[in-house]
Amino acid sequence: MPGRTAPVRTGPGEPPRDVTAADAPAGPGNDAALAEQGRHDLTDHGSGPGSTRRGTSGSGSGPAERKVEDVPTPSGRESAGRGTDRESTSRGSGREAQLDRSGLRPGWTTGACAAAASRAAWTALLTGAFPDPVEIELPHGRRPAFALTQERLGDGSAMAAVTKDAGDDPDVTQGAVVRATLRRGEPGSGITFAAGDGVGTVTRPGLPLEVGEPAINPVPRRYIAANIAAADREAGGSGAPDVLVTVSIDDGESIAQRTWNPRIGILGGLSVLGTTGVVVPYSCSAWIASIHEGIDVARAGGVRHVAGTTGSSSTTTVETLYPGVELLDMGDFAGAVLKYLHQHPVPRLTLCGGFAKISKLANGYLDLHSHRTQVDHEHLASLAARAGAGPELVEQVRHSPTAAHAQSLCADAGVPLGDTVADAARTEALAVIDNPQVDVQVICTDRKGRVVGRAGFAASTPE
Repeated sequence: MPGRTAPVRTGPGEPPRDVTAADAPAGPGNDAALAEQGRHDLTDHGSGPGSTRRGTSGSGSGPAERKVEDVPTPSGRESAGRGTDRESTSRGSGREAQLDRSGLRPGWTTGACAAAASRAAWTALLTGAFPDPVEIELPHGRRPAFALTQERLGDGSAMAAVTKDAGDDPDVTQGAVVRATLRRGEPGSGITFAAGDGVGTVTRPGLPLEVGEPAINPVPRRYIAANIAAADREAGGSGAPDVLVTVSIDDGESIAQRTWNPRIGILGGLSVLGTTGVVVPYSCSAWIASIHEGIDVARAGGVRHVAGTTGSSSTTTVETLYPGVELLDMGDFAGAVLKYLHQHPVPRLTLCGGFAKISKLANGYLDLHSHRTQVDHEHLASLAARAGAGPELVEQVRHSPTAAHAQSLCADAGVPLGDTVADAARTEALAVIDNPQVDVQVICTDRKGRVVGRAGFAASTPE
C-alpha cells in the first residue's frame, strides 16, 4: 500500500525543539487517541479495575534481509525490541522517583521504537551496516539501546524493525513490530513522513495533525527526525538530510480496531505516540501505594502544598507555577489522591492535568484511564452551556470528536469552558476529600501544556 506522506514539523537542518507538547494520549491500548492529549506523556497505561465514579461502584522481504532468529545475541544484550536505558529513569523526584518506589519496569512507546528503527535504517543506508543494538536519544536525556528484530538493505532503501516492549503494564501494542523504511527524499524536502501498512491516517479535524497526515504524533516526529539527523552527522553528513520515512506496524490495522482510533477519525491503523518515549506502567496497587507514600512523606516533612499531576506536561506546568512544590504523579488515579487526603490532610492541593482528564473528574469520575472511563460529551455540552455557550456552540461541543477540540471551539468563541470544567472538577474533588483542612486548586492544560482553565485561584488564570 502506498504511504501517505507529510512533512515533519521541524524543517531541514532545524534542531529538535524542546519537548513541551501535552500529555500523551490515551485510549484503549493507548494508541487509541492521538487526540485526547489529556493523558500523561509516559504512555501506555495497563489494565485495572472497573471505572469508578464518585458516589457509585463502580512484513517485509527483500535483499539482504535478516531476521532476529538468524542473529546471535551478544552476551549482556537485551532481547529483541527491549530497550536498555543508559541513563536511569529516576531524576530523584516526581514521576521517576515514584516509579522507582513502585518497583515497576517501564517500557518504550511506539514513537521510541520508530525512532530506533529509523536511526538504524538511515545509518545502514549511509554506511552499509546496521547498528545492532542501536542507541537513540530521547527527551530528558535518556539514551536507550534497542535490538533489531529485522533488517533489510537494498533497492535504494533500508528497513529496520523493533519489537515493542511496553514494560510491566503492556497494552494492545505489546509485542508489535514497528518498522521504518527510509529512502532518500527529493532535494530540499527535508525529513518527511509516510504511513505504511498498519499506521493510520487522520481523517477528521480536531486532532493535533492535519487531515490527510499520517498518524505519527508531532513529538515523536521531532525525536525521530533528531535521531536521523544525529545518524547523518555521525556518518559525516550535514545533519540536514532529505529523507522519506515510512513507518509501519505489523497487524496495526487489525490491532487498531481494539482502540478508539476509528471513532476519532484515525483510519487504517494505529497511531505512533509517545511524548517522552517511555511507557510508565501503572499497576493499580503499586502506583496507588506510591501516591500514598508521597503524601505521607510530604506530611512528615511539614509540607503544606502538594500537586497531583496526570503527566509530564502538567508536571512542567506546575513546576513553572510553583517551583519546588511537592509533586505527586497521580496519573489516572485521582481517587487515590483525594480519598487519602480525607484522613491524611495537606492544607493545599493543586490538581493539574490535560483538559480531557479534568473533564472526566468534573463528571465525577475518579479513575481517569481511557480503558475505564471516557469523556462524556453530553456532560461537556452542559458545562459549555453553563459557561455561556449558545445553542449552536453547545451542539458543536456535543458532537466534537475530542474534548480538546471542544475546548478549542469554546476558546475561539470566548466561552470559558476550561474554567467551568476546572470549577466542576474542584467541586467533585472537595466533595471526595470532605475535609475542611484541605483547599483545592484545579488547572486544565492544553496539548502544549498551556493553562486553559483554572478554579480555586484568587486571581486570574496563571499563565
